[in-house]
Amino acid sequence: MIIAKFVLVAFIGYLLGSIPFGLIISRRKAKIDIRQYGSGKTGGTNVLRTLGRKAFLLVATLDILKGMLAVAIAGLIVSKDFMTIGNLGYLGPIFAQALAALAAIVGHIWPIFIKFKGGRGVATFFGGLIALYPVAGLFGGEALLIGAGLTGFASLGSIIGMVGTYAILVPLTIIYGLPIEYLGYVLIGTLLILFLHRDNIKRLLSGEERKLNLKTGKPDSSTRLT
Repeated sequence: MIIAKFVLVAFIGYLLGSIPFGLIISRRKAKIDIRQYGSGKTGGTNVLRTLGRKAFLLVATLDILKGMLAVAIAGLIVSKDFMTIGNLGYLGPIFAQALAALAAIVGHIWPIFIKFKGGRGVATFFGGLIALYPVAGLFGGEALLIGAGLTGFASLGSIIGMVGTYAILVPLTIIYGLPIEYLGYVLIGTLLILFLHRDNIKRLLSGEERKLNLKTGKPDSSTRLT
């Protein structure tokens, strides 16, 4: 029974993550398909570059909420159940919540509703982490914003935020005995999103990465994909 619940929360998390808010907002606000502009991604950074800050804030907030909601629903479904794993311990609500949050990230990156082409999952990653362990989530979010603000690179800010979160979570887990599921979630999520940023990392190293350019809210036709 508990295994079926784990499968259920993962499925729900994936469907929540698959909701393409970047595409929905771009169509409603500017009558465009955000996938035809900039990086071709549906995430907040591409929305920011193409449509400006207001649209970005809306999309980023909704993408964060996807991760938070996945965790909340998982906690309700697997509220008291657990499964013993030999002498190693047990899997229960926290595992279910971390699993749902990871599934939401996967859904955001490979959304079933738009042919498995979405964003990079950064906002949804932090949304899940805020719901799991707010201290680490807020710390990582602040590191991301500071990193992006100081360098002008959204990709570098994302990398700083995620790697910084993992770095701070390791000693916290050792010292305070935090659930290992938190660390596992951050490690898997960070590795996945870093892999998706491999092209950005190459451009950062070669000095070719594009800096953030805050738009006025009108699509820039020069960034349209052909």
